[in-house]
Amino acid sequence: MREATFTFRVDETLKSEFTTAAKASDRTGAQLLREFMREFIKKEQETAEYDAWYRQKVEAGRAAVAEGRTISAEDVEAEAAEWRNSVLSKGNSGRA
Repeated sequence: MREATFTFRVDETLKSEFTTAAKASDRTGAQLLREFMREFIKKEQETAEYDAWYRQKVEAGRAAVAEGRTISAEDVEAEAAEWRNSVLSKGNSGRA
C-alpha cells in the first residue's frame, strides 16, 4: 500500500490535548486519525447503502400504488383484529 501525507491545521491547544490523550491510550495521533478515517468511511458507506435500500423500498411502494396493489386501512385493521382475536383465543384456551 502506498502511503501519502495528510497535512492540516488545528488549534495548538487541540493538538496538544489530542497528543496527550493519544499517548494515554498508548497510541499515536496518526494511529488514531487513521482509525477515525476508516470508521468514517465505513459509516458513510453504510449510510449510502441504507439510503439506496430505503429508496428502493419507497420506489417499490410507489409502484405498488400505481399498479393498484394496495390494501385499504380498513382491511388492514380488520385483518389485525382477526389476528388479535385468534391469538387471544389461543392464549385463553390453554387456561382452565
